[in-house]
Amino acid sequence: MLEGEGFLVDTPEDHEEELGEQVTETETPSFFTPKELSKLKSDFETGGLEKVKLLIKKKVTDLDKTELNIAVTGESGTGKSTFINAMRGLQSDDPGAAKSGTTETTMEPAGYSHPTLPNVRYWDLPGIGTEEFPAAKYLRKMKFKRYDFFIIISTCRFKENDVKLAKEIKRLGKQFYFVRSKVDADLNSTRKQKKVINEEEELEKIRRDTFVKLEKDGFLHPAVFLISSLDPDHFDFIRLNEGLEGDLNNVKKRIFVLNLPNLNVEIVQKKYKILSKHIWMFATLSGACGAAPVPGFSLACDISILIGAIVYFRKCLCLDDASLQRLAERAGKPVEGLKATVKGPLLGEISTDVIMRLSWGAAAVTVSALEFTLDFVPVIGSIFGAGSSFLMTYKILKAALKDLTENAERVVKVAFETD
Repeated sequence: MLEGEGFLVDTPEDHEEELGEQVTETETPSFFTPKELSKLKSDFETGGLEKVKLLIKKKVTDLDKTELNIAVTGESGTGKSTFINAMRGLQSDDPGAAKSGTTETTMEPAGYSHPTLPNVRYWDLPGIGTEEFPAAKYLRKMKFKRYDFFIIISTCRFKENDVKLAKEIKRLGKQFYFVRSKVDADLNSTRKQKKVINEEEELEKIRRDTFVKLEKDGFLHPAVFLISSLDPDHFDFIRLNEGLEGDLNNVKKRIFVLNLPNLNVEIVQKKYKILSKHIWMFATLSGACGAAPVPGFSLACDISILIGAIVYFRKCLCLDDASLQRLAERAGKPVEGLKATVKGPLLGEISTDVIMRLSWGAAAVTVSALEFTLDFVPVIGSIFGAGSSFLMTYKILKAALKDLTENAERVVKVAFETD
C-alpha cells in the first residue's frame, strides 16, 4: 500500500478487479486515442472537471453514433438471411427478422439492426449470379465501400462468382471471411450413406477441401468457417465471432462484442470488460453535477446518469425482457426459468429509490480518492480524486455492473446447462 494526501492507495500489486482480473497500467480505455487522453489530462489541470466533462460528453455521443455495417453476400439460397438472424439472436418468425426462404427473397440491400443496439447493422445483399444480379453489375450496384467487412456465404463449395466477389473486396482493402453454411445438412447426408461417422474427421475433410480450392484461386491461408445458422452453439460459429472481433479496430470491436448474443460465459465476461471502461466516463459526467440529499448522507451524483447507465448495461448484457425471451427460445427453455435465476433490484424498474438504496451500500465502503487511479485511466488518474460525486457514481456503477454480470452468467449457465 502507498500513502498519499491522507489516503491509503492500492498499488497494482495489491489491487484486483472484482471478477478476478489483475489491474495493470496498460488497461486504458481503448476507445480513446493517446492524443485524446493527453488532452483530457491537460484540460483537467487547467479547467478541472467541468472542462473535462465537455470532452467526455462528446466522446460518449460519438460512441453512441458510431456504426458497424456488416455485409452478408453470396449466391442465392445459401442461407444469408438465416445467418443474419442467428448473429442477432433471432428466430425466423421473430419481429424484425430477415426474410428467409429457398428462393431469392432479397432484391435490394436490406439492412437489419441489432434488436437492442441499433447502430450495429447487418446487410443482406441480393444473391450474386442470378438473372436479376449478374456478376458484372453486382459489385457496382451493392456500393461495397459502405461496409466494414464482408461475410461470403456458400454451400457445398465456393464458386466462380464467390471468388470474383472476394477478389474485388480485397482490391478495396476490406476484410472478408468465407463461411460454409449448412454443415449440419452435410453431416446428416453423410450419416445416411455411412450410418456411423466421425464428425470431427468429416468436418476436417470439408475444411481441407475448401482450403485447397480457395488457395488454387489465389487466396493464401483463407479464413474459412464451417457453421450451421440453425445451431449456432456448435461448429465454427463462436470461432467466427472471435475472428470478426479480432480484426476490428478498438471502437468497432466494442460495438461488435456488445451486440453478440450471450452464447457462453466468455462472451458475458468480454462485455463486462468493455462496459467497465465506460464507468469512469459516466462518473466524470456526474462529477460536476449538484448533490441529491439523502437523510444522513449526501449523494453527490446525477441520478439520471446512474439510471441511464444501469439500463444500458442491462441491455448490453441481454437481461432485458426481450433479450431473455429470445435466449429462452434459442435454448429451448421456458423464459420463466431464466428469469427465476436473476436476483436483486437491478432487473426491475430502475427508480430513484433503487439508486438511493444502492448508494447506502456504496457508502458503507471506505472510498479512497486514488483507489481507481490504475483502473483503466492511469494517464488522468488525478480525476479520481476530484470529488465525492465522481467517486460515489463510480462506486455505485462498479457494483451495479458486477451484479448484472453475475446475473447474466447465471442465466447463460441455466440456458445452456453449463457449469
